[in-house]
Amino acid sequence: MSLARVMGDMMLLPNGNVLIINGASAGTVGWDLDRNPVLTPLIYRSNNVTGLRFEAQNSTSIPQIYHSTTILLHDGRILVSGSNPLAYYNFTVVLFPTDSTMETFLPDYLDLHFVSVRAKILSPTSHSQIGYGQPLVINFTGQSIINRGFITVTMVAPPFTTHSFSTNQRLLVLTNRIGINANVTPLGRSNYQVRVMTRGSNLFSPPELYLLFVVYRGVHSQGISIQI
Repeated sequence: MSLARVMGDMMLLPNGNVLIINGASAGTVGWDLDRNPVLTPLIYRSNNVTGLRFEAQNSTSIPQIYHSTTILLHDGRILVSGSNPLAYYNFTVVLFPTDSTMETFLPDYLDLHFVSVRAKILSPTSHSQIGYGQPLVINFTGQSIINRGFITVTMVAPPFTTHSFSTNQRLLVLTNRIGINANVTPLGRSNYQVRVMTRGSNLFSPPELYLLFVVYRGVHSQGISIQI
């Protein structure tokens, strides 16, 4: 990793990359034992060649150390808040006071240059219910000409991340019945249908609300809530 970091938070992103954010570069885990906050998030790109997998992002000005937390939002932004390395609330005097500021981190897939690439899910509608081992048909809009081999469908269990640990974090990549990439069919200009299968067991996808995304070339649609 290109930056030393303790008490950092790691989050799976809808396109399969990993966000590494918050924490400090010196000290130990726990209470007021950290020093030198790390203000620069990293994106880990597992598909890149070795040596080019960690990429620095724009820095923040707000230290997020002990008790900091990150939450994935429907549109792919990351809500960041919660730094408090103290046993009680203390907003003054100390080196790293309690900070209740909330900010959002925008990964590079939200860059305005990718607006034309971003898919938009038309159906199913948000809060639809699906079962295990069943076909899932998604209608979406996209560019007028796409390479269908670069379309993937992902489901993310929204995690709660704090103390360098992400409870319930889960990313599922849905494939078609024979285990290969999603089956994409053009329906007209800029309209498409993708068919995938849901996972066949609650061992992979425990029953709860998930965020469903259509991803094209690493850029995802706005997520919709799906209940299993």
